[in-house]
Amino acid sequence: MSLRAELVRFCLPWFMRPRLQSDIQIEDARRQVARFAQLVPRVPRGTELVVVDAGGVKAERIATPRSLPNRYVVHLHGGAYLLGFPALFRDFNWRIADVTGARVLCIDYRLAPEHSFPAAVEDVTAAYRWLISQRAEPRHVAFVGESSGGGLALASMMRLRDEGSSLPAAAVVVSPWTDLALTGQSLTDYGSSDPMVPVELMPKAVELYLGNTDPRSPYASPLYGDPVGLPSTLVLAASDEALRDDAVRMAERLRAAGCDVELELWPRMFHVWHMFARILPEARAAIERIGAFLQPRL
Repeated sequence: MSLRAELVRFCLPWFMRPRLQSDIQIEDARRQVARFAQLVPRVPRGTELVVVDAGGVKAERIATPRSLPNRYVVHLHGGAYLLGFPALFRDFNWRIADVTGARVLCIDYRLAPEHSFPAAVEDVTAAYRWLISQRAEPRHVAFVGESSGGGLALASMMRLRDEGSSLPAAAVVVSPWTDLALTGQSLTDYGSSDPMVPVELMPKAVELYLGNTDPRSPYASPLYGDPVGLPSTLVLAASDEALRDDAVRMAERLRAAGCDVELELWPRMFHVWHMFARILPEARAAIERIGAFLQPRL
């Protein structure tokens, strides 16, 4: 672990926890996240940034000079299904576009509590079908998601499969939230030490997103679904993050179903560390790993 990563891990609790108080209101949290977006660096010169209507779903498309016109990565952002928007992830998305040689389509799916489950899944599947209708071939498309976006990627592929649609060629999920029933032991083991996951607020997030839906519904918690037929998947997680068990158990489910899956636990990292690519060598290495996994599959 680099010295920079140690310093970031040490400082994050002081930076994040005041913004994650138990009595915080959703609109306040969204305003705070919007302030973070102002700190996101501009994309490099020569990068294409276009807002698109993806079959009635808002999205942002990013491409670098290395992006091929027929290759796509669909990015599903994290934020506990309550927070987040594409502009917040531009620094990550142009890097993914560069290492995969693809255009990245970041889906601005509807958020809870205004739009509860299954609105997010419906938006992702609609945007994917729109992409295919634009002559993108499934064998040249991949899904990438982190945290709740990782769970959403897996759930959306299950729904696409169940509805008879062709699936993307591959997927990468980083620190995926796959169990909204919150049964993972790592939530207890590492909940107090993971600076990025407010474990104490997760039951409220589940309530706001699911309402009366069973948290073990496969399209909400893909850990409880049948992953047979899902494409090659890379699962990345930190060795001591709160959602470690969500990642490990999901990889085990995929493997047991005969899917091609690779699981990597990165030591001493924290939840969604790959978003810190501007300052952490481990984050840049994780993005390179994503590129190495997806390039031959696209």
